[in-house]
Amino acid sequence: MYQPLKGIKVLDCTRLLPYQYCTMLLADLGAEVLKVEEPKDGDYGRWGDDKRTYESIAFIMANRNKKSMKLNLKNEKGKFILKELAATYDVLLESFRPGVMDRLGLGYEEIRKVNPGIIYCSTTGFGQEGPYRQKAGHDINYISIAGVLAVTGEHTDRPVIPGIVIGDHCCPVYL
Repeated sequence: MYQPLKGIKVLDCTRLLPYQYCTMLLADLGAEVLKVEEPKDGDYGRWGDDKRTYESIAFIMANRNKKSMKLNLKNEKGKFILKELAATYDVLLESFRPGVMDRLGLGYEEIRKVNPGIIYCSTTGFGQEGPYRQKAGHDINYISIAGVLAVTGEHTDRPVIPGIVIGDHCCPVYL
């Protein structure tokens, strides 16, 4: 199998489908991807129900070919471990709202101190600047703003949500 990214190491500090999809593509192309998850239950998208009795199929598919670990980025030990990892990785990708990684002491300026050559990607649904930067971004938000919902459901006089995610799979293009 052709793996042009073989040998590239990616720290995946993302949540939700668009970013998991992005890092899945990197893993599919041969990158070694380490997904960093919340300390207690892991990524909140992992579970298919609120009782944590089964893993979501969407999560399993979007995180194939990845390794994962739980790490608390809010305590000093967790921050230390992430910095140690970042020192040996090529890429760090995070999807927190703008400013969160800086407040945690894990923003680009801090990470580049341990690895000046790291590629640090900060991504959100609405970007790092602009009026929506602090808003949560989800597929329905994207397709509403883009006008997709305005052209659906004419026979019901109200928008019809498409049965597939559209915006979530387009979002990684903007990295």
